[in-house]
Amino acid sequence: MYDKFIRDNVKHGAFKLVHPNGDEQVYGHGPASVVWRINDPRVLSKIVRNPLLNLGETYIEQGWDVEDGKLAELLTILRTNFEGGLVRRGFLAACTGILQSWNNLSSSMHNVSHHYDLDESLFRAFLDQDMHYSCAYFRTPDLTLEAAQSAKCDHIRKKLCLKPGQKVLDIGCGWGSLGLNLAEQNDVHVTGLTLSNEQLSVAKQEAARRSLDNQAQFHLEDYRNHRGQYDAIVSVGMFEHVGLRNFNHYFNKVAELLSEDGIALIHTIGHTDRPAATNPWIRRHIFPGGYIPAVSEITSAVEQSPLVFADIEVWRQHYALTLKEWNHRFQAVRSEFVRDKGERFCRIWEFYLLTCQTAFEISSHVVYQLQLSINNASVPTTRNYLYDRA
Repeated sequence: MYDKFIRDNVKHGAFKLVHPNGDEQVYGHGPASVVWRINDPRVLSKIVRNPLLNLGETYIEQGWDVEDGKLAELLTILRTNFEGGLVRRGFLAACTGILQSWNNLSSSMHNVSHHYDLDESLFRAFLDQDMHYSCAYFRTPDLTLEAAQSAKCDHIRKKLCLKPGQKVLDIGCGWGSLGLNLAEQNDVHVTGLTLSNEQLSVAKQEAARRSLDNQAQFHLEDYRNHRGQYDAIVSVGMFEHVGLRNFNHYFNKVAELLSEDGIALIHTIGHTDRPAATNPWIRRHIFPGGYIPAVSEITSAVEQSPLVFADIEVWRQHYALTLKEWNHRFQAVRSEFVRDKGERFCRIWEFYLLTCQTAFEISSHVVYQLQLSINNASVPTTRNYLYDRA
């Protein structure tokens, strides 16, 4: 069953499949660049029955391996040849997305805790020194991760058009990395919101260590419960956790919290295709309740609010470079995490990083930066202010 399925679909690239009994088959055209070694004879039939879920499930169960650390290369071949016929898109996918990302107040707290309350040591092992857990901005591909994350902060600061003394709200502040950067570089007052106890603790400690605790305060609070008025609102890597049914409320809440002349910057993963349900493996193991929006779903929600678009920027390939570096750093300390957390944990983590990397390399995944305001004159009329030298 699987032989014909694979042979009929692999048109780009080639790999060698090695069975548990030693038999070998090459699929695709040209020399095989990857060796896919099957450890359990039941694996292939299981994958064929539900590829989007079971490719990852069988990997973390050690049902298969890839020689020479070429997991990313194998995922690239599989995604290139199979994804178009497997991912469900359109109206039914959007309905599924609503059900999978209901995300009321209690479920949002639970979903965030599932991922972001993992040991701080894990994130410190592969993130940059300031712990930015979102797409970096690679002005050139050879930038270090630290330099690319700093470039992202600079880009965001310019888009917010900040002035000393202004009040800034950071929705989904993580470990406080961006908020502290804004406070330090622009002399603004930052309020950061998170649903992760671990992130809150680190953010508060870091603010105190850098003597910024009078300028940057962090709170364990859902944005839906927050009150106040801000000159600028920033939200990086949080919108993916809002849930499709909450999009309209989210943008209306941003408008409620934003001053008449204020600017909001929403930085989110999205995709350039029609609406699609969340990958079931990612939903099960990494981001329960997560949803990656199509740009049409974002724009239609913004249209139901008082906000207006000042700019939309599309970052292509930047997250692929970010994820590649995260995995490189994780692999450097992988043996330590095998000892502390086990092989299964490490397989989940590397499969997550690399399947996401390939999604940004060859699939429809991108990052959108949405620049929003209430007053259409709040943002300069050209992008020159982003690139002119000071």
